[in-house]
Amino acid sequence: MTGPFEGHLRARRDAGRKLLIPYITGGLGENWTEAVEAAVAAGADAVEIGIPFSDPVMDGPTIQEASDRALTAGATPVSVLDEVRQLQVEIPLAVMTYYNLAFKAGLHRFASSLHDAGVSAAILPDMPLEECEPWAEAAGEAGVEMVLLAAPTAPDERLVRICERAQGFVYGVGLLGVTGERAALAASASEIAVRLKQVTDMPVLVGVGVSTPEQAVEVCRHADGVIVGSAIVRQLLDGHGPDGVGDLVRRFREALDG
Repeated sequence: MTGPFEGHLRARRDAGRKLLIPYITGGLGENWTEAVEAAVAAGADAVEIGIPFSDPVMDGPTIQEASDRALTAGATPVSVLDEVRQLQVEIPLAVMTYYNLAFKAGLHRFASSLHDAGVSAAILPDMPLEECEPWAEAAGEAGVEMVLLAAPTAPDERLVRICERAQGFVYGVGLLGVTGERAALAASASEIAVRLKQVTDMPVLVGVGVSTPEQAVEVCRHADGVIVGSAIVRQLLDGHGPDGVGDLVRRFREALDG
């Protein structure tokens, strides 16, 4: 059964729109929720909110720095979700964090806390497909869609299994390695999009290494949309605030709509 997050993305995709999901680190500065609202106003189709973790194995220097700043300022899963609960936005929200935080809180309790905060989907990038059933059960009971990642090294048979189990959208990993801003788009970003589109009708979005509007347009020749993290978070780290986030999201939106 298609959940509201996936249904929202499908409807926009089927209407001919390329999808744009900015990532923003929760707890990064007192006005981080205003940055979420600015991204929505600038044309985001959904927003991915990171719950900071002390050992973010998927994240490169930019998002690691953002997580460290947020944790130093006292951000916790509870405080981030309390602030998420106050958001007044008309698009769905996803959370990205690591399995240890969900496990420590208790999978059912954590999934319920996401739902209660108005979060529709969750991404746990360090959770292997083979070990996803306990989280799938807890998330399913709470009404939270389980987004799964698909790496460019995965064989075709594994991509099929990932797509069959994923909810919300399939997260195509654009390159091997950690997140971060890149001067050029890796060939693997387009390749994973092509491979995923061949085996699923779910929305396919590519993240990791998509840093500029031009790169987003390039990958969206094959993908349904993009996730942009480090370039967005850099606006907050460099002191440009919600206005900087809104301006950059608007540039991505205009490029994708052009």
